[in-house]
Amino acid sequence: MPSRFREIGVALGASVVVPLWIAAPLLVVTLLVAVLTASALVWAIVWVVLGLTVLSVAVLVLALTVTTSTTMVRWIEFRPAGRATQIVVARFLRSSTVAVADLQRVVVVERLRLGRRKSIRVVLQTPHGATVDCEPALHAPLSQVGTEALLDWLAGQLGSTQAVMEHRTEVDRDFQCPDEWWTPSDLSALWHVPVSAVDQLAVRHGIRSYQYTPRGAATHRDGTKTVYDPARAHEVAEELREAHAVDLGGNGTKEVPQG
Repeated sequence: MPSRFREIGVALGASVVVPLWIAAPLLVVTLLVAVLTASALVWAIVWVVLGLTVLSVAVLVLALTVTTSTTMVRWIEFRPAGRATQIVVARFLRSSTVAVADLQRVVVVERLRLGRRKSIRVVLQTPHGATVDCEPALHAPLSQVGTEALLDWLAGQLGSTQAVMEHRTEVDRDFQCPDEWWTPSDLSALWHVPVSAVDQLAVRHGIRSYQYTPRGAATHRDGTKTVYDPARAHEVAEELREAHAVDLGGNGTKEVPQG
């Protein structure tokens, strides 16, 4: 459950910092010129710039506070628990009710960065394209729950609803190469395979690789390192687990490539 004061504080902080960050260089230069020249015209410009900055801050504070307080979902509650017929959606200043029978889709959206979860949220899709997004705070218990466990719990709360239950993954690919990419040892530990098998498996599953020489190793022989794009690392790990389970179910064995 997101903190009311923290969310509004973030909104207020952003509304104050952004105008000041934009106006500060112009204001400082204009103020310096006004002090050096003692010009009435320049001082008038200083006051105009300062006034516009204050006005911008006030407008943004009002707009972001209203937006946060009216649209941010703090929590959702299933009533009655276990056999819900209604979902109460609590926002900062008001609450609304959604009938379970009106739900069309329930989506658990998991956001990954570098192969690890960064956030998880529940999206309720209702008729006419309306959606309700509920994202727990960073360290809230719900943010630590496994995806399958969360889907099972939601299905249990919603009972016999005809809504489609769906798991969706969003991968954040905005990271630096190669410093944040994974080494063969990282993938070996995740995939439970020998280090020598990592490169062949990476090629087979279409994982990008990159070779670079760290600054400290530029003068050494064999200082070049190979790192791998971590975006699909966990997806491949799941594929390998499923393939292994199929092999065991068929009483067969499948050797991991040794390079």
